[in-house]
Amino acid sequence: MKKVLITGVNSFVGKNVKEWLNKDPNRYKVDSISLRNDQWKEKDFSNYDVILHVAGIAHVSSDPSMKETYYKVNRDLTVETAKKAKKDGVKQFIFLSSIIVYGDSSNKQRIIDRNTIPSPSNFYGDSKLQAEEGLNIIASDEFKVVIIRPPMIYGKESKGNYPKLAKAARKLPVFPKINNQRSMLHIDNLCEFIRLLIENEDAGLFFPQNSEYVNTSDMVRIIASFHGKKILLTRVFNPVLKLLGAKINLINKVFGNLVYEKQLSSYKSNYQIRNFKESIQMTEGRY
Repeated sequence: MKKVLITGVNSFVGKNVKEWLNKDPNRYKVDSISLRNDQWKEKDFSNYDVILHVAGIAHVSSDPSMKETYYKVNRDLTVETAKKAKKDGVKQFIFLSSIIVYGDSSNKQRIIDRNTIPSPSNFYGDSKLQAEEGLNIIASDEFKVVIIRPPMIYGKESKGNYPKLAKAARKLPVFPKINNQRSMLHIDNLCEFIRLLIENEDAGLFFPQNSEYVNTSDMVRIIASFHGKKILLTRVFNPVLKLLGAKINLINKVFGNLVYEKQLSSYKSNYQIRNFKESIQMTEGRY
């Protein structure tokens, strides 16, 4: 039996991974812990084979006054937790980083491959990258470090840009038709990927994604269809969006291009158990 401790009791990913692993109680025993105060430092990690570290601050603010907090939580707390795990004899430490370490999406084609050098454009991405660097320093054959750089994660009750787009799909009669490509990752595909990493006792850097790239306009159209709506996709807004995209980061996030080369996301076992259409059905509660 694998004993797993998940940091971040309120984490969307953490809660879903716990539920996923608990489907096989004879194979996995899963606990969660909050790192919001110092009480976690007193907990004995030696009872666990794996620490899944998902506690952290998401990319919710670009306020310069938040910069120190991002580094304190996303970098320093991550490394401190890993050092305790290593000291207590934990065998595997899995860290959820982000595709954002490569910077923002672009209005031009943008494909990340093995040779792409990380270039964070904000302190969220940089705090994640510095956490990775701190973990690599303490990794060893006895203390296996896994770093996952997922693209946008979505699923039922997820946060971020997906629920905003889903709301637009349900409310708007028209939506921009943009020919972009995004890598995305449904929560079930991520949960299965993490389960396989635990099962295989892996170490290293990984780039999971759905098997299909996503076009934002098509995604909104599919979401609308599951709610019995037809939404008109039009290019009439494209010139304005192109101008605003250079000034407003949210527009670039929604309609920009950012994908992993598909070969980069291949793994020795199949984790892409949900195709895109099926994942949208499940997310919208129409499955």
